[in-house]
Amino acid sequence: MELRKLGNTGLTVAPLAFGGNVFGWTVDEATSFSLLDAFVAEGFNLIDTADVYSRWVPGNQGGESEAIIGRWLKSRGWRDRVVIATKVGMDMGADGAGLSQAHIINAVERSLSRLQTDVIDLYQSHRDDAAAPLDETLGAYARLIEQGKVRAIGASNYEAARLDEALKVSRRLGYPRYETLQPHYNLIERAGFEGALEALCLQQGIGVITYYSLAAGFLTGKYRSVADLGQSPRGARAQAYLTPRGFGILHALDAVAERYGATVAQIALAWLIARPAVTAPIVSATRLSQLEDLIDATRIHLDRDAIAQLDAASA
Repeated sequence: MELRKLGNTGLTVAPLAFGGNVFGWTVDEATSFSLLDAFVAEGFNLIDTADVYSRWVPGNQGGESEAIIGRWLKSRGWRDRVVIATKVGMDMGADGAGLSQAHIINAVERSLSRLQTDVIDLYQSHRDDAAAPLDETLGAYARLIEQGKVRAIGASNYEAARLDEALKVSRRLGYPRYETLQPHYNLIERAGFEGALEALCLQQGIGVITYYSLAAGFLTGKYRSVADLGQSPRGARAQAYLTPRGFGILHALDAVAERYGATVAQIALAWLIARPAVTAPIVSATRLSQLEDLIDATRIHLDRDAIAQLDAASA
């Protein structure tokens, strides 16, 4: 298994991350355990979650995903085999929100407890919080790293200017810096990351972990009409891609997939994995056969013609 440096965190990860947003939502605990077992058995190690997963489900409070991962870790004893990434900052109801020092210090204890671990490998700001001064947020993270509760920190959903400002604050004050970025990026959603944000990550050696790597399932090829959207609870999110450009991308994916004897999803992920700034795309699966299909994407090495064809279709 190829291992890649995760920015300058000192951590190495396989080129595919498992997204824990499905745990406690579309996947029950027993299936979650089976999926995680299979993922690690294949040599993969990066598991991404957040304290807010899956608060949007009726009856949930948030923390369900972390708790399932924690029980899996305890039952398997595999803590040293995986890199656990979680996030803080989204609205947790009575438990608060944002990136103030007080909220971060309180939230990390709850995450550590649910994950049943002494340390979080990668603790990420889930989204920028304009109300929290960067020096306060980064100072809180510095305290957690000094205490040994967090190994490294990352950002999610940050714009280029704000990420650059955060890096400068860290450098000026001697605080740990954001070593990773988690952007919304895939073959159909390119504009938000490519450009200043991608250039900054490459220049600063920041690891990139993409979310919505398959565009809410659209890049699997299963949504080709409005009638197809009902196949999944997440199908409605793919409706915005049912456009001439979206169909053009699927057509290119179909052609490349046929040439490689692969699935559309595998080619979409292989394109991401080949991007110079990307460390590991995040993927989610709800059944073992689906996970096996996604894992096979890491064995595909697209040639220049295939990449150029996909680039042109998605430009």
